[in-house]
Amino acid sequence: MSHTIREKSKLQARVRRLKGQVEAVERALEAERGCAEILNLVASIRGAVTGLTAELIEDHIREHIIGASSAREREDGGEELIEVIKAYVK
Repeated sequence: MSHTIREKSKLQARVRRLKGQVEAVERALEAERGCAEILNLVASIRGAVTGLTAELIEDHIREHIIGASSAREREDGGEELIEVIKAYVK
C-alpha cells in the first residue's frame, strides 16, 4: 500500500487547511485589506505548502528508496524523486 493511501486522511486534512488559507487570501483581497496582511497570509500558505512537500518527499524516500525491495525499485524511486525536485526548484 502506498504511503499516500496510508496517510490519506492526514494529507487531505493538510490540503483542506491550505484551501482555507487560500480562501482567506481571497476574502482579504475582497475586503481590500492592507498588503502587509495579505503578504502574511500568502507567507503562511507558502509555509504550509513547503511543509506538505517536505512530508511527501520524506515519505517517498522512506517508502520508495529506503524501503524498496529491490535495487530496481530503489533506482526508480530515486529517479522519480529527482524529477519532482527538478520541477519543485524551477
